[in-house]
Amino acid sequence: MKDKRILYVSSEVVPYVPETEVSSTAFNSAKNAHSNGVQTRIFMPRYGVINERRHQLHEVIRLSGMNLIINDMDMPLIIKVASIPKERMQVYFIDNDEYFKRKAVFTDEDDQLFEDNDERAIFFAKGVVETVKKLNWAPDIIHVHGWMASLLPLYLKEFYNEEPLFSESKIVTSIYNAGFEGSLNAGLTDKIMFDKIAEDKIELLKTPNHTAILKSAIENSDAIINGSEELPEEISAFIQDQDIPVLEYKPEEEQKSYLNFYADLISVAQD
Repeated sequence: MKDKRILYVSSEVVPYVPETEVSSTAFNSAKNAHSNGVQTRIFMPRYGVINERRHQLHEVIRLSGMNLIINDMDMPLIIKVASIPKERMQVYFIDNDEYFKRKAVFTDEDDQLFEDNDERAIFFAKGVVETVKKLNWAPDIIHVHGWMASLLPLYLKEFYNEEPLFSESKIVTSIYNAGFEGSLNAGLTDKIMFDKIAEDKIELLKTPNHTAILKSAIENSDAIINGSEELPEEISAFIQDQDIPVLEYKPEEEQKSYLNFYADLISVAQD
């Protein structure tokens, strides 16, 4: 895997947000790959809870400045970057004042999901792809973590399906138990169809709850990693029905097996 390129896209990454199974696994899997000579890039949203001064975030002017169309609205894309101390790993932050300036991550002070979490997820997915295009950095593997990143596989397979930079990329999604109660905005599918993604490709998202979001990611991925030791039976059954490679749950000390899993996917693609 030395000198291969892996793009890590996560809802959460330590040390920028509190430690969770998602945030720590995303960090550790990237760190392990980086320490083994893999070229890595990490992307996450720039939530308002992130202390930019302490973590030394700075805007990358040459990458910022474009607008993304979200449901017929022009939304400015701001790109910030930081380096994880001691690791020499770059983290790119997808930012927009409307979506990410608030001092919270997924829910308000009453622990209710933000009404625009659906648009935030679409913006994040499109922002990652547009930034990687500007970097002209073609990843061998795109590894997705966390539900806020879970629309990325759909957008790569449908909206960006003719983008040559990703023509050889394999999408790996880690599936976790951690999620959210309730549903995202009921208008999610209409907003996705605004991007000319066919209705039959988003049937799963008609009821946009956590299970549906995960199923969409699974359906549009080339391989799955079980990020939690136990997954809901419905999700496990859905994964088994996809006929794609699956890596069973590995504790942190065994995450080197991720590299072998990536390598197998790349070698199959090259055969």
